[in-house]
This record gives sequence, structure tokens and C-alpha cells, in this order.
Amino acid sequence: MEALARLERLIPGPAHYRVLLLLGLGWAFDAMDVGLIAFTLPAIKRDLALAPAAAGLLASAGLFGMLLGAGVGGRLADLWGRSTVVRASLLSFGLGSLLTALAPGYSWLLFFRFLTGLGLGAELPVASSLLAELVPSRHRGRFLVWLEAFWAVGWLIAALAGFLLVPAYGWRIAFVAGALPAFYVLYLRQALPESPRWLSSRGRYEAARAVVESLAAGTTETERAPTPAPATGSRSYLELLRPPLLRRTAFIALAWLLLNAGYYGAFIWLPSLLHQQGYTLVRSLGYVLLMTLAQLPGYLSAAWLIDRIGRRPVLVVYLLLSGLFAWMLGHAQGVGEILLFGSLLSFFNLGAWGSIYAYTPELFPTPLRASGAGLAAAVGRVGGILAPYLTGALLSALGFSGVLGLHGLLLILAGVAAALVGLETRGRVLSE
Repeated sequence: MEALARLERLIPGPAHYRVLLLLGLGWAFDAMDVGLIAFTLPAIKRDLALAPAAAGLLASAGLFGMLLGAGVGGRLADLWGRSTVVRASLLSFGLGSLLTALAPGYSWLLFFRFLTGLGLGAELPVASSLLAELVPSRHRGRFLVWLEAFWAVGWLIAALAGFLLVPAYGWRIAFVAGALPAFYVLYLRQALPESPRWLSSRGRYEAARAVVESLAAGTTETERAPTPAPATGSRSYLELLRPPLLRRTAFIALAWLLLNAGYYGAFIWLPSLLHQQGYTLVRSLGYVLLMTLAQLPGYLSAAWLIDRIGRRPVLVVYLLLSGLFAWMLGHAQGVGEILLFGSLLSFFNLGAWGSIYAYTPELFPTPLRASGAGLAAAVGRVGGILAPYLTGALLSALGFSGVLGLHGLLLILAGVAAALVGLETRGRVLSE
């Protein structure tokens, strides 16, 4: 246990920031791939002559893979280790993205998007759990939001690829561009350490001590830090569905469900919705590119607030404001209002994503941390799967304002669910 006590005393140094960068690069390319389906969907829809419902199903296929990947990947990470699953998931994602570019038809596109989603779904909750277990509790919140901030970088790259490559070279080249960097990050990630908390829970104390030694290189320690409670072996997955964890599991999973539905339903369809409003494809992609620029300051604001006022208040407020600006975007008049309300939606919605990724792993003990985060993410993907498909199916009936208003309502309900979790984790040593 001395190794874990020392981990809590460390001031983050070069090794911590190197892990953040390695995980963040993969996170950025994950976001790029998810974003690419949004920015290529108008071109795919045109080239393959897809009806809106078929286009929505294509957008949902990757999210269905993410559902399975999150649930299975989280459990495997608790059994086999965090870094092992993170590396395997990145390989699956990169291969799936490359095959998407080579897909000969619609059915193959669906399958390859599903394969890509398996890797994406496994990586996101496991990577956040790994980072949470490597960083001292005093600094953990902002590190986790910084990790999620790489999502904005990846989404921005996807927007640039959509704006610069798709009109000139077609949608396939965009997926090639998204796949190749992922293989490079996979190479870099061979240097990822395993979680010392997970190693200790498995009785591998010498390995845990070695990881903490590597993290301590080039940094200093504080004189005082909370002492973590001991971790114990593996625990039954069903404990997530029994008190005292049931309330946390239920409400954080519901928040994930509604946030995913509101986010993916709105953002994957946004270029297509603007195109349908009469804007050219190039202008629609350009407007969404400008809105995307607001994502990064949204993350940074959440990172600044989350260790000052708490995880839950930031998450709840950002979700409520996301819902408000989704509704206002649906009723925007003219380009100026579209850009203003779209940018505010991006700002608060992505800040909410950073907050929920920081909050979720802290709600569960080490032997169930990745399982709990993976279960919440998997439930969330149900919303992500249904929303793009239903958006396409409901678009003719509800119109531009109706579908965005519906997604705004979902985001407001996500804020209510997050408030009902009932636990604040700011400054706490990770529960063992």
C-alpha cells in the first residue's frame, strides 16, 4: 500500500503528462472517426442514393459497435488490465476505419462502421479509468477533462477533413486519413504503464511499485496526502446493480443515455440538416467547422471549474445550457444566429462530456471501476444508436426546429439525471 500512498503524494510530472498525451492522441483520432461519419454523411447519402432512414442507420452502426465495445471492454479491463485493452481497442478502431474507406457497398459500410465502433467503445471508458488511476486525486479532475478535450481536437480535424477533402476527393479518402494516424498512436502506446491500483488489487505489489517509481521520475512529492484504502481482488459484476452502487449506476447510466441521444442525434446530422435548409454542402460543412471551434474552450472551462466547484454541479449546469441552446439553434433565423447558438451548443455540450468522463470512473471502486464506467457508456450508446436513426426517420415530420428541440429536451433530462446521482467526488481518493 505504500506505493499507492506515494502515488497520492506525487505532484504531476513529465510521466503523467506523457500518459495524458498518449491517451489523448488516441482519443483525438477516436473523435475524428466519429466526426467523419457526420461530415461525410451528406456525400455518402448522395453517392449511394440513401433515404434519410438508411443514412440514419449508417450513422447508428458505429454506435451499436460502441455499445458492445464499452460493455465488454470495461469488464475485460477489470480482468486483464487497462493498458492491454486500450491497445487492442485502438487496433480494432484503426482497422475498421481503413476498411470503411474500402467498402464496396452499403451493407459493407454498415459492417465496417460496426467494427470500428467496437474499438472506439472499448477504448473510451477504459482509457479514462486508466488515467484516473494514475493521477493523484487532487489533480485528477482536470486531467480527465483535458483527456476529453482531445475529442474537440479530433472533431475539428474531422471538420477540416470534411471541408477540405470530401468536396474535392470524395468521402473515402477522409476515412483513409482517419485510419493511418491511429496505427502510429498504437505504436506509441506500447509505452503505456499499467494501473498501479489495478496491479495492487491483483496482488502484484512489486509491479505496482515499479509503475509508481516511473511516475515519480522527474517530479516531487507533497508532505501530506490521503491514504487510499486497500483494494481487494475481483468483484462480481452484479454488485453494480445492488446497493450501495445501484443508485450511482442507474442515474449515471441514464445521464449517459440521454447525453448520447442528444449529442449524436444533433451533431451527426447537423451538416445534413443545414444542407437540407438550403445551404450548399461546402457552406454547411464550413458553418459546422466554425461551431466546432467552440468545443475546445468548452472543455477548458469545465477543466477549470471541475476541481473548484465540483463534478456534479458543472455537469448539471452544462447539460441544462446545452439543452437550451439546442432548442435555440432549432429556431435560429439567419446565418448569424445559427453560428452563435451552434457555437454555444458546442461549448456547453462538450464541456458536459468532459465532466461526465471525469465523474463516472470516480463513482466506482477499483475492482469494478472500468466495468462500471463501461456499463454506463454502453447504456449511453443505446441513446447514440437510436438518436441518429430516429432523427432521419422523424425529420420529415418534425423538421429542422422539431428535431433540434427534441434533442434539447433530451439534454435537459440528462442534467436532471446527473443531479439525481447524489454524490460529489471532488477531492476524494478513489474508492477501493
